[in-house]
Amino acid sequence: MRTLELLAPAKNLECGIAAIDHGADVVYIGAPRFGARAAAGNSIEDIKQLCDYAHQFGAKVHVTVNTIIYDSELEDTLKMISQLDEIGVDALLLQDMGLLWEVRAKGLWKRELHSSTQCDTRTPEKALWLTQIGFKRVVLARELSLDEIKAIHNAIPDREIEVFVHGALCVSYSGVCYASEKCFSRSANRGECAQFCRMKFDLVDADNQMIEHQRYLLSLKDLCQLDYLKDLADAGASSFKIEGRLKDITYVKNVVAAYNKKLDEIVAKYPREYRRASRGHVEYNFVPNLKKTFNRGFTNYFLHGRQPDISSFDTPKAIGEYVGKVKEIRGNVSFNVATVASFANGDGLCFINDERELEGFRVNKVEGNRLFPFRMPENLRPGMALYRNNDQAFEQILARKTAERRIPLFIELQPVLEKDEDNGEVVDGFLATANIFKSVEQGLYYKAAEVFTPMQLQCAKRSQHDNMIAQMSKFGESKYECKHVVLKNDIDSAFIPNSVLSNVRRELIQKLDQRITDELNRSLISGMDRNFFANPYRLDQPGEREAKSQKELTWQPEYEKWRYTYNIANDAAVDFYKMHGLENIQPAFELGANKRKDQSLIMQCRHCIRYSLGYCVKRGGKKPTWKEPLSLVLGDGRRFRLEFVCKECQMNVYAESNRSL
Repeated sequence: MRTLELLAPAKNLECGIAAIDHGADVVYIGAPRFGARAAAGNSIEDIKQLCDYAHQFGAKVHVTVNTIIYDSELEDTLKMISQLDEIGVDALLLQDMGLLWEVRAKGLWKRELHSSTQCDTRTPEKALWLTQIGFKRVVLARELSLDEIKAIHNAIPDREIEVFVHGALCVSYSGVCYASEKCFSRSANRGECAQFCRMKFDLVDADNQMIEHQRYLLSLKDLCQLDYLKDLADAGASSFKIEGRLKDITYVKNVVAAYNKKLDEIVAKYPREYRRASRGHVEYNFVPNLKKTFNRGFTNYFLHGRQPDISSFDTPKAIGEYVGKVKEIRGNVSFNVATVASFANGDGLCFINDERELEGFRVNKVEGNRLFPFRMPENLRPGMALYRNNDQAFEQILARKTAERRIPLFIELQPVLEKDEDNGEVVDGFLATANIFKSVEQGLYYKAAEVFTPMQLQCAKRSQHDNMIAQMSKFGESKYECKHVVLKNDIDSAFIPNSVLSNVRRELIQKLDQRITDELNRSLISGMDRNFFANPYRLDQPGEREAKSQKELTWQPEYEKWRYTYNIANDAAVDFYKMHGLENIQPAFELGANKRKDQSLIMQCRHCIRYSLGYCVKRGGKKPTWKEPLSLVLGDGRRFRLEFVCKECQMNVYAESNRSL
């Protein structure tokens, strides 16, 4: 049986708790420093509080320390990691191999280490290598197809695979994007991405012929794999990750709820194949709707191979849900919408104007399908598609308490005779058993806690059936919910004071808490390979061997040509790669001479502009009339040469020096 895990983002403590409440099995959150979202750092105290809350449900907390680390930062980073270990964080996400080296060498971490998506894991060979050097889990590149995920799972069947299923997409393979650093001195590998891919470009050919003018040619739609979770699970993925460590709490609530409900449906339908990673059933006060939360339109990306609808050339901003078409404009005051949707005062609406730009406005007043904007948009025309990117009614619902997570129980009471271990005497009393439901719908449960209460059971004057059920069902504000009480062997004919039953409930809660904690601890310990953390400098350990050839460490041809793609930013990383056989080591892009050079590789993309524009002859597109190489040109004149590597079905982006057309 495979365990499935819903992994949710946490901008802060509040978002993390909301994610757990709405069904997340795991929350990932930024460390105080050195996470791939520099603006999403959190204090040690807040992370500890989140761990304590999550662990109540057998849920986990993963912390991102997934940037490259400079030598001057290494000591502070290691101290921080030691603190994270002490407060009970369940896993660390790392990119920097020097940091991995030091963590292992100094024995600073007792639980799981996961390789970040920044490690650029897109092949079985890379995944296998990462698991050999100490990672229990690999986070795959977003660009992979189901077949590619299956191939990686077959290469590492005993290790966990984490995949992104929802949220914003980086156009470049993560960890292999240097555009922001090159253009704005803000490194994506340091958590400071300036979103180069969400900017406007001209597309010109070798003769400066204009092909596209001022369009968002590197901007992608948002990922949505809600309908393909079962396919991903069957392919070998066990953890389903929602992007969004900078998103607000309403995004977290809505998206987590949608994916939690879908995963519950899968587990209920295939109980012998799959189970959830944490405990608890969630009741919602709203109906999740992904279209009503920040999105640029949705795509399943490359899950089923290359698709023509992955890009968002007209806008990098949230477009939201389609709500109808403009029917009639009445002066400069209002307009009618052909729609079945309902609107509210304050709704945010938008449309793509004649210049292919996204234009937005707020609704001031609503009269049926007649809308009165605060300010009438000048470029609105009859027949234009209308989208809602801010639904006031939905946001108001999400602003309130929207979910309650409880662990469902099945309670049994029965009279028993127990032998006193001290004197060997047989003691009369009753036994209360708390069973945790695996599936309420299917009646599947397991025994989790027992409390024996010694007492002489006296016959009651009348049946205690209703009172016993009522008393044993009162779990109040605790995280437990009693779904069913069974009274065995005429226990309801005995008189048991309510005060005694209350004490039994409290003891059951204490033992249930301990059982969940023990289960979590066992899973963490069993998931560790302690050999990875003993004598880490020996080459005879798993993964600690010199590569048989340089090719073993050349994940793609570009790694051989552009050595900064290994992202080596500290002396420990140099030592690590040298020990494993890497030759001709060069510093990370952020530190090396390539940062100042032109003609350097700054992006590797599976997204292909030529294909998206309909000019990939290999896939049935039109024959281009332009002369290659093509170039992207920013508004300030900076140029970026495109290389179409058809053999790999890949597009590379290079920096150029020419600032004029």
